[in-house]
Amino acid sequence: MEMTPQTILILAIIGVFAGVLSGFVGVGGGVIIVPALVFFLGLSQHTAQGTSLFVLSMPVVLFAVINYWKSGNVEWRYGLVIAATFLIGAYVGSKLSLKLSPGMVKLIFGVFLAYVSFRLILSGYSSISSNES
Repeated sequence: MEMTPQTILILAIIGVFAGVLSGFVGVGGGVIIVPALVFFLGLSQHTAQGTSLFVLSMPVVLFAVINYWKSGNVEWRYGLVIAATFLIGAYVGSKLSLKLSPGMVKLIFGVFLAYVSFRLILSGYSSISSNES
């Protein structure tokens, strides 16, 4: 894949957008980077996922974590347990994903995001409604 100025600009926009959302609501990799790489740069689902995981292997969220830590909003023990088991899960998940077609992975990913979105919308709506009464 060629690194044209246009490609670099798109990648930079994806990075800034994913970084802002990651710091703001804790999402970035799968929710922002993967779909953006698929839709805007035409990467396959597997290549987008691999690229997103590469980004996450860098210390890209360090400054955001520091801000949350300074305000007392990091549970280090929870994070360490999740990180340790994430290693195993990421390895198993990548093996499973690569055995499926990119289209099937896209479908599973889309259904998962729709489910999570629906649950978050209902949860947000119910907490707004209960605050207004």
